[in-house]
Amino acid sequence: MFARLGRLVTRRPLWVLAAWVLIAGLLAAAAMTGLGGTPLFQKLETDQPTVPGSQSERVSELMRASADGASIVLMVEGADLTDTDAVAATGDVLTATRDDLAALDGVAEVTDPYQHPLGPTQPEVAALVDTATGSFLVQVTLDADLPSDREKEVGGEVEERLTALGTELRDDDLATGSLITSSAILVREFNEQMESDLVRGELVALPISLLVMVVVFGGALAAGMPIVGAVASIGAGLGSIWSLSYVMDLDSVVINVVTLLGLGLSIDYGLLMVSRFREELKELVDEQTAAITAGIAVGKRRRGGRRRDALVVRAVERTVATAGRTVTFSALTIAICVAGLIAMSPSLLKGLGVAGSVIVVIALLTAITLVPALLTLSGRRFLRPSVLSRIPGLRRVVGRLGDVAPRRGVFSALATWVQRYPWPVLIGCLAILVTAMVPLGSLHLRNSGIDALPADAPARVAIDTINERFPGTASADLFVVPEDTAADDATLDSVAAGLEGLAGVASVDAAAPLDDGDGHVMIGVHLADDVEPDSPAAVELVREIRDLDLGTPVLVGGQAAGQADFTGALVRGLPVAGGMVLIATFVLLFLMTGSVLVPVKALLTNAISIAASLGITTWVFQMGHGASLLGFTAAGGLESYVVAIVVAFGFGLAMDYEVFLIARIKELYDTGVGNDEAVVVGLQRSGRIITSAALVIIVVFAGFASGDLLPIKEAGFALAVAVALDATLVRMLLVPATMTVLGEANWWAPRWLRPLANRFTIAH
Repeated sequence: MFARLGRLVTRRPLWVLAAWVLIAGLLAAAAMTGLGGTPLFQKLETDQPTVPGSQSERVSELMRASADGASIVLMVEGADLTDTDAVAATGDVLTATRDDLAALDGVAEVTDPYQHPLGPTQPEVAALVDTATGSFLVQVTLDADLPSDREKEVGGEVEERLTALGTELRDDDLATGSLITSSAILVREFNEQMESDLVRGELVALPISLLVMVVVFGGALAAGMPIVGAVASIGAGLGSIWSLSYVMDLDSVVINVVTLLGLGLSIDYGLLMVSRFREELKELVDEQTAAITAGIAVGKRRRGGRRRDALVVRAVERTVATAGRTVTFSALTIAICVAGLIAMSPSLLKGLGVAGSVIVVIALLTAITLVPALLTLSGRRFLRPSVLSRIPGLRRVVGRLGDVAPRRGVFSALATWVQRYPWPVLIGCLAILVTAMVPLGSLHLRNSGIDALPADAPARVAIDTINERFPGTASADLFVVPEDTAADDATLDSVAAGLEGLAGVASVDAAAPLDDGDGHVMIGVHLADDVEPDSPAAVELVREIRDLDLGTPVLVGGQAAGQADFTGALVRGLPVAGGMVLIATFVLLFLMTGSVLVPVKALLTNAISIAASLGITTWVFQMGHGASLLGFTAAGGLESYVVAIVVAFGFGLAMDYEVFLIARIKELYDTGVGNDEAVVVGLQRSGRIITSAALVIIVVFAGFASGDLLPIKEAGFALAVAVALDATLVRMLLVPATMTVLGEANWWAPRWLRPLANRFTIAH
């Protein structure tokens, strides 16, 4: 099948190239402009991760059903709240704006402290005033039944008028500043930050990746092939996510995480294809030179109506038949790992699983069609000396890195050294990885709210400032809803009394009716000052309330409750998702190697490697080591969905490099080379491509880790560490050591499984 695909691509390379330009261009345009509809970044949601059917989700639904319409809040600061003339002038401006806002179709209510006939310092409006800073709030509430499009339109008009109000008050020296906030502004700023981080990540990653590959391959031509594939994958991937957003809910974080994966994989696969093509082309040219020397005639082969270099065509066909098969197997493995997220109940993880699987397929398709087409069109230019080779300082580096890997070199010497001391290397590697895992013992999973934005983001500054100056407007931290809608006042008082007696609770609000149509009531719980809403203590308090006998069953919602439910969903979904990934990966590796021990070894070493990378990430982001260097404030835990992403994506990437290495070793072993020699030569032939691909993908992940959104920074850092550990400690040392210790047993399989492996084997 792969040989046939290779022949097809070499016959019509221009058609393949044109098809990709058209497909990627149209899909990218659809994502950016919406093609008359809604662009991608405006379609995605931004909210705390939820678990369908959980207590926190049910409480949120009840609160949404009874909530007023969306509100937009203006905070005015630096106002003189006591001077009679200043109060009168400010009141006149507010009255005019209030009447203007109230006249808008869709505005339900406008509230400000100057509505009080005795002025803004009266106790009845104290919640809207901060006398210490001369600040006050103007709150505009929209109709609750507005359609989403109309709500966005009216909200925009209200924002404009409130902005103009703040400007007018400042211009008239009635105030010194103003801030506006709303849920729509928060979502918009979050999405804008996502888009900014995405662009920044690509601007950092692509040029540096190109530079690294130019040095590795010894020229811009070979280095450019994977970059072209990556650009096509990004364009097609964004368009695919835009299409998916019409059939399922996707969080805005999906764009950055999936783009991160697609960019890295496209470069990885492109590197493997280009490296194998150079190897095949050099071998064929050497054979042709020997044939010419022997007097054997050689010529060109007609392809697609024009004469193409027969050796180039054969080299591309061999590349697709060998490296293309390896890439396909690797992509299947990664897609299965990523698809494991679909088995999790949180909708955010399901979206990541579907979108991630799609982007893996796109990266695969560019690698086995677009890159071979470009290789066909480029021909023997790969064998010409690079311009870099003319630069004295780079000539030696280009000569050593850019050429096809020799049979003996740095990596074969490393493998030989490992084989001399396999047990010490094995024990030493495991000791390092286990040590790196230690911080996992204190891991706290959290779901970020507004603190996911940078501390200086305008939307976060506005919300933090308002919460600090106007604590009376802040909502409760936890929401307790008795399930029995017929509960009497005595029962509700008993529930409130039981909640007040818990450690970590500062106060409990009186039961307030919810306008949900069923008669539910809600009791707000305010946490003590020393208990953060996303802290382990808050999560433990949620569990304590749910286990407490309050005389009637209750539902608990709020940020800490959402964290508890999300963590529980991860734990419950892990056996199914993990089992699916492990079984599928084992089967695919068995079909590739015909061995039972090689898949088991790969699964164990990869699991240890991922755990070590999460341990390091916990040490950095939860404990705050290196926070100033990386530009973040430690939040006391890791984002729940980031941990799931790192496990799924990191495991898949680890299998990626495992496939690169084992495919080469198995290829040699099948030709009769002994186990130890196959390991040495296999590492020599694949070591360069593994380390080069890892270096490039680390650059990609580091580019995204340079962004400002904390969850994306965590994901980029954790995946970069995972790749670095896997491509060095695991792939270069631990795998050769374990394969040396196992010896010929590496390739053992039960007798009853051998016919199955022979029949369905995935081999070159």
